[in-house]
Amino acid sequence: MIENASWGRRIVALLVDWLLCTLVVIAIFGLEEYTEPGSTASVIVLVVYVVESGLLTWLAGGSIGKLLTGLCVVPADGHLRRLNPVKAFGRQVLVALVIPPLVFRNDGRGLHDLFAGTSTVTFARLRELSK
Repeated sequence: MIENASWGRRIVALLVDWLLCTLVVIAIFGLEEYTEPGSTASVIVLVVYVVESGLLTWLAGGSIGKLLTGLCVVPADGHLRRLNPVKAFGRQVLVALVIPPLVFRNDGRGLHDLFAGTSTVTFARLRELSK
């Protein structure tokens, strides 16, 4: 069984991703549009997050936030390979729904990880798996 990264680090990674996605939306739409009540710009942050984290999880093993905090997403079976893109994006959609990550097993894998067959590990653990 793969030892999962701590929830604290995963939450920090999510906050980093959310901040970066918010800044991208503000750069495109402007701060005034973003802060206007009822604006769709705030909803677009969620779309940007799912696309950014899904694409980078598939291609690089983690979102910008995960990679900056020393985390990556790997197949739960420990055999290192690129994730299935449909499962990588599905995983991120489930994270965006909030509830799936909050329902987890004793090993720390949430419903989003169970769906995708993944685990979130530290770079140190990734090096061990690479040997």
